[in-house]
Amino acid sequence: MASGVPPAGPPAPPARALVRPVRAHARTPHRARAARRVRRRARRRRGAPDRQPGRRLPRSRRRRRGTGAGARLRAHQARLRGGVPRRPRGLAAVRATFRPAGAFGTLRHVPDRGSAPDSDGPVAGSSGRAQIVGTGLIGGSAAAALKQAGWHVTGRDAEPRRAERAHELGLLDAVGTDPTAGLWVVAVPAGALAAEVERALAESEPPAVVTDTGSVKSAVAAAVEHPRFVPGHPMAGSEQEGVEGADPEMFRGSVWALTPTAATDDASLHTVQAVLSALGSDVVTMTPQRHDALVAVVSHVPHLAAATLMCLADDRALDDAPVQRLAAGGFRDMTRVAAGHPGIWLDICTENREAIVEVLDELAARLGDVRRLVAGADRPALLEVLTQARRARTNLPSRYVRPQELLEVRVPIPDRQGQIAAITMLAADCSVNVADIEVAHSTEGDRGVLVLVVARTDAQQFLAALAGQGYHPTTRELA
Repeated sequence: MASGVPPAGPPAPPARALVRPVRAHARTPHRARAARRVRRRARRRRGAPDRQPGRRLPRSRRRRRGTGAGARLRAHQARLRGGVPRRPRGLAAVRATFRPAGAFGTLRHVPDRGSAPDSDGPVAGSSGRAQIVGTGLIGGSAAAALKQAGWHVTGRDAEPRRAERAHELGLLDAVGTDPTAGLWVVAVPAGALAAEVERALAESEPPAVVTDTGSVKSAVAAAVEHPRFVPGHPMAGSEQEGVEGADPEMFRGSVWALTPTAATDDASLHTVQAVLSALGSDVVTMTPQRHDALVAVVSHVPHLAAATLMCLADDRALDDAPVQRLAAGGFRDMTRVAAGHPGIWLDICTENREAIVEVLDELAARLGDVRRLVAGADRPALLEVLTQARRARTNLPSRYVRPQELLEVRVPIPDRQGQIAAITMLAADCSVNVADIEVAHSTEGDRGVLVLVVARTDAQQFLAALAGQGYHPTTRELA
């Protein structure tokens, strides 16, 4: 009989704070055309002609493989793919909330993972076989991550064609049900979650473990109390829909919350922790009730606020069309999550309605306070609110590095392919550590500003390199 659980070890140590170095910048997608453009520019700088298809350069003009601009770009891309997390969302932005021991009363062990393991393959002691139930965006990404890590992954979906599509995309080794799987991941809408978890427990062979990816934990934790069930929630996602948007790197560097019940045994919990840590996730553990209260603040209500603001702008656009042309980076950033699939939010808002309504009431009250300050032209009080907000926003990544150690570098760039690739490669060539990166688009649409947050110790070298390439960077303090 297949085993999905490693041998029970000694009791886990208590949770403790984690301190990490400055992280490299978020993974930036590079296109083949951008890489070719960088190589052509490098050849022009050397005075070499552009290579034509099928033409070999003379031996005297050839460079040893691995030393050219293209090789540096490929090496930089490999560093981005292999060891650097994508920009996390949701609770990942407030890791500091989760780290201190005792922040939520009695918590289960949060392992000190450090960096993601370099070794491939399933967790030691597991069967090496995983079953995915629900092959949409999250389920497909979990399948891809497990398969990439060496697991044999089988998947099924309420819509068979979706599972077949996941198989066609190479995310699954097989379509159907594998009763010998040692790990079951249930990734279905919140309304169907409890029933599918119960079914997975019935179909799996003990001691296989079952976890889920639902956004609300109290309901499923109350409905299913079983030693082999470990409720979970990855705080990652995408505005893309369906299995076509699946990404094996989606969970690397992001928070994955586990909310074990009183019935969950330690062996099952430790197995899921080990699997998720091996996939590169930051595993945090808390009660289901505390989880739901927190995600109402940092995920559910922000989505509703973004959707409401987007609807307001859309209604205004009916009377004043230029309003959409004036939507610059700030508006787009604030309303980005409104592009998510609306269907999943019906279940979320129903399942977590008590926590969501409580936060909505508090938000409405605070907006009322701000309204009174604006209406009364109370500049000192309004400044105090805005200063507090700026300070809190700036300090979000403070568990990793103090804002005083960072500097924001803003680089105006034309809206052409290859610009981001060229600048990030330049940063890599200068060994500049980039903590964050984003693009602020201009309302005119033909240019933008690449915003990079770098370690202050690297700033002068990076600025000089940018100026040497014809860019005109400026800097701004973060604290």
